[in-house]
Amino acid sequence: MRFSQAMIGLPTEGYVSVAQAAEAAGFSSVALSDHVIYPEQLESQYPYTPTGKPQYDPEWDFPDPWITIGAMAAATDHLTFLTNVFVLPARNPLLVAKQLATVARISGDRVALGIGAGWMREEFEVLEQRFGARGRRMDEMVEILRAVWGGGFVEHHGEFYDFDRLEMRPSPTRQIPFLVGGHSEVALRRAARLD
Repeated sequence: MRFSQAMIGLPTEGYVSVAQAAEAAGFSSVALSDHVIYPEQLESQYPYTPTGKPQYDPEWDFPDPWITIGAMAAATDHLTFLTNVFVLPARNPLLVAKQLATVARISGDRVALGIGAGWMREEFEVLEQRFGARGRRMDEMVEILRAVWGGGFVEHHGEFYDFDRLEMRPSPTRQIPFLVGGHSEVALRRAARLD
């Protein structure tokens, strides 16, 4: 049986030692949560609680998952690392591709990308990303990530992103799996279509 240790709520300085303890205890992976910011004034409703309030404390640390995974990978041998979930459409797809390809190579391909469309409009606005159509944008981002991770020159001309031939290095030695989070019908269909 395989088990994953959720890391949400830990102070940043505890991640590496908890990852080492999880590996020693036989866990197969650790999962990192993702938010860039937590606004003081939050109007967005959290979709996973009856009250619409997030189930986590705004004072909890949310360290950057890719930097943290790099540190944990350096301190472990077999543990796999994933996000639960990374708010993909709040980011630029080429920057995400670069970060993940780098951490995949450094870790010996011990990463998976857990993605979700996101629920916090305020976070998107601060990051200067459009909140509307984020699901469709995320689908297009997955195409871009897979293409640039494949190695060699690629181009993309889509609804939201458009670029001519380019190459990104390093590329992972294997495709990074996409794991999908969410509770809507669209999220379930996306989960069935991806990894």
